[in-house]
Amino acid sequence: MFSLRRLTSYLIRGVLVLAAGAMVLLYIQGSGGPPLEPWHTEKLDAEFTAGKADEIRDFDAYLRLEDEVFRQLQEEVYAHTAIGPGYALVRYSTGSAADPRQHRPDWNRSFELTAEVPAGGVLLLHGMSDSPYSLRALGETLNGLGYQVLGLRLPGHGTAPSGLASVRWEDMAAAARLGMEHLAARVGQKPIHIIGYSTGAPLAINFALDAGQGSASPIPASLVLISPAIGVSPAAALAVWKRRLALLPGLGRYAWLQIQPEFDPYKYNSFATKAAEQVHRLTRVVSERIAALGGSGSSRKLPPTLVLKSAVDATVSTDAVVDGFLKHLLPDRHELVLFDINRYAVKSTLLVDDPGPLTARVMTDATLPFAVTLVTNEDPESTMVVARQKVPFSAEVSMLERLDTAWPRGVISLSHVALPFPPDDPLYGERPPGNEDVLFLGQMSLQGERGLLKLPADWLLRLRHNPFYAYLERRVVEWVADPRAHGE
Repeated sequence: MFSLRRLTSYLIRGVLVLAAGAMVLLYIQGSGGPPLEPWHTEKLDAEFTAGKADEIRDFDAYLRLEDEVFRQLQEEVYAHTAIGPGYALVRYSTGSAADPRQHRPDWNRSFELTAEVPAGGVLLLHGMSDSPYSLRALGETLNGLGYQVLGLRLPGHGTAPSGLASVRWEDMAAAARLGMEHLAARVGQKPIHIIGYSTGAPLAINFALDAGQGSASPIPASLVLISPAIGVSPAAALAVWKRRLALLPGLGRYAWLQIQPEFDPYKYNSFATKAAEQVHRLTRVVSERIAALGGSGSSRKLPPTLVLKSAVDATVSTDAVVDGFLKHLLPDRHELVLFDINRYAVKSTLLVDDPGPLTARVMTDATLPFAVTLVTNEDPESTMVVARQKVPFSAEVSMLERLDTAWPRGVISLSHVALPFPPDDPLYGERPPGNEDVLFLGQMSLQGERGLLKLPADWLLRLRHNPFYAYLERRVVEWVADPRAHGE
């Protein structure tokens, strides 16, 4: 009995020592790294939330509230950030090269492009940590074709990363409802389409499902989903526990998955744990709603949906797009456009994870109920690009289109963030716009010692524009112009 008591005592002491050690380790990890700045800590409490929907009943009221949010941003963040040459790449330093207020319009704010006699309406929903700038180019093209375009700034975005520490996906969904109601008031019975990028995609799907069930209006005429966040890393489910750890004394940094310098005028580089948690919650809700549709009646009917995605995507899952979304929808109404890697430039021995098996599967599976287009090399020995298309329930290529373009030298793939930006984008494009006073964060060929630049090495590596944007834009325009051609 004495030995048993002693063993029990040793076990209890061991558990306590391990627990204490774990707490010390958590504290060390949670207290090191770059300091938190005002843009990480200051909460802008004027921001729109779903709980304010009773008082913010229309988009005009939303814009007035947005004005108040940006006034708070000036008082709480800009006014407390130093200025001068040492802060030339600090977004919140007044007058710096990264200060978005240097430009007109400020694409961090909601924008509306009007049409005298609208052909229809288009709602643009950007991704988590992004701003309305991300879909600006598509919006301007569609407006030039006669569409009333609303680029919505989602709550928590376009201001300071601290907005991501409190935003809920329900707040963003409530804002999307206001945007759709506003467009309906502007264009009447004309068709209204939603273009959703990254997290904006499940927001678009969620709205369309609500509209199909009669709890929202109007019903979208079509959906265009770019790099859609249909399935995210399972690690995102752990974000809620990390956020709860941040409530403990000394562990406040656990409220952030990533703390980086803020030099991008239209996108946060720092990423809050709460944001990852909300993306996971939203994708799970949408996946469950799609899986629960069942049957073959009208309850499964979503608007014609065009999905455009890079075969390699470090942010969201392509398999989830195929198996968790498109497979569950009614046939003959939807299409996946998949951008392959540069098969000429990259040999398989260099790849960590070749998407070849995935692209082969979607191109040879005769059971898929949606069309597939693969944008890829004409052959492995050529940089020229073609689009191979097959119709639903087929394993045969039905159309081959030569795109009269080639992979640019040194580019091996697209990325999650590249698709909606054209090569001539003045911020993220292929080359600087020609004005040395304008900040350029696009394609740069820089080599030297690590730790020298203010821009992180992995940030520089990631492609931020789409060399095949012209094809993407054409497909989007065709889809929006005639959704009836896609089963409507």
